[in-house]
Amino acid sequence: MDTYKLKARFIHPKYWFAWLGILALFLFSLLPYSTLLRLGRLLGRLSIPFAKKRFYTARRNIELCFPDLTPEQVDKKVKMNFEHTGIALFEMGMAWFWPAWRVRGLVSIRGIEHFEKAIRQDKGVVFLGAHFLTLEMGGRAAGLIHPSYAVYRKNSNEVLDYWFYWGRMRENKAMLDRKDFKSMLRALKNGQALWYAPDHDYGKHNSSVFAPFFNVKNANTVSGISTLARVKNTTVIPVFLKRLPNAKGYELVFKEPLQDFPSSDLVLDTTRINEQIELMIKECDEQYMWLHRRFKTRPEGEPSLY
Repeated sequence: MDTYKLKARFIHPKYWFAWLGILALFLFSLLPYSTLLRLGRLLGRLSIPFAKKRFYTARRNIELCFPDLTPEQVDKKVKMNFEHTGIALFEMGMAWFWPAWRVRGLVSIRGIEHFEKAIRQDKGVVFLGAHFLTLEMGGRAAGLIHPSYAVYRKNSNEVLDYWFYWGRMRENKAMLDRKDFKSMLRALKNGQALWYAPDHDYGKHNSSVFAPFFNVKNANTVSGISTLARVKNTTVIPVFLKRLPNAKGYELVFKEPLQDFPSSDLVLDTTRINEQIELMIKECDEQYMWLHRRFKTRPEGEPSLY
């Protein structure tokens, strides 16, 4: 916790741009929600000419995952994805600075009974998440229902890392570094809820395996969910937040817990996890983080997909 305190060195000029960004997020968060949506979509569209590499990455990811789409359909999805990315920027300010009543007023809930049942049974719960563009609002909304733990990756900019941490701690118990597996296991053993998203490609390491993801046969995937689920009396519940059309807010979705999980086959378990993430994405594919190079790591001898 001492790491996440304001420090005198944060006033160094190298951090001024970060502080200006935080101030801008706060000021924009004061605007009406519908206005923030319009500004986000506009920002996303305007950013396309300046983010050619990201545009290509998103386009390639969507082509690989949905090969039946025409080039025109792919381009439309990519442009919509950029619009939602723009909205996500303003949502950081909303998630960090809005009062609880304002967040609650925009969020409806589906499937909460699955989580409530697990809590009544004193189970540890792994929230199977994914990198949707609603990530910040999703963490705030879920924390308002049940404060929990979440796994995150530190930001290289200390000021931004400070704000990401404390912004995500508005309602939750703690943020755990993605390498701090012992603390994750301890939280589950104590009957806590832990949010974990295994759908980014962090390169080859001991905790990753290749498993199918949509139409890509070998997607490098973190296998940590399978290990976490082995903690006694632990269940895995897929959870995600999606934006609703026409400025109607958000829906926080709790899916049914995974049955007969984990197994003795790590690749089979990871395949099942990817299948669950696919189902979430299919509900709002334009809101997924396609700008990340999801398939950059390939098996030995396979060419790059980018």
